[in-house]
Amino acid sequence: QLPLAVSGGGLVQPGGSLRLSCSASGSALENAVIGWFRQAPGKEREEVSCISSRDGSTYYAGTVKGRFTISRDNAKNTVYLQMNSLKPEDTAIYYCGVEHTNITVQAMCRWPPIGTYDYWGEGSQVTVSS
Repeated sequence: QLPLAVSGGGLVQPGGSLRLSCSASGSALENAVIGWFRQAPGKEREEVSCISSRDGSTYYAGTVKGRFTISRDNAKNTVYLQMNSLKPEDTAIYYCGVEHTNITVQAMCRWPPIGTYDYWGEGSQVTVSS
C-alpha cells in the first residue's frame, strides 16, 4: 500500500474550483516537506506549492500564487491544495510528494528538487475546460 493517496481531481470549467487531498498512512507527513507538483502532456513536471509540517512555511509557484492555497490537517494526516479561479493552463496530472530530510521548503519546491522525495502519490487528473 502506497503511503500517500491523492484524490479530488476532475473536470471543471474555467474560473471554477477544485480541492485536491494528499492523505498519508502512519507518520508519512510528520517532520516533512509535502509538495504538490503537476505535469501537463508534453511538458516537464513543475512545482505548484509546498508546505513544511515542521514549521508551517509554504511556497507557491508564481503561476498559482493568489489562486491556490495549500494547507494541512494534522488530525486527518492530510494536506490539501485548494485551487480557485482555475485556468485551462492548470490542466495537468497533479502529484504530491513527501520528503523527510531537513531541507527547506524552497529547496524542495522546485523541479528538479534539491533533495529527494521519499514517496509520491499516484497522480490525479485535473482538467479545466469549457
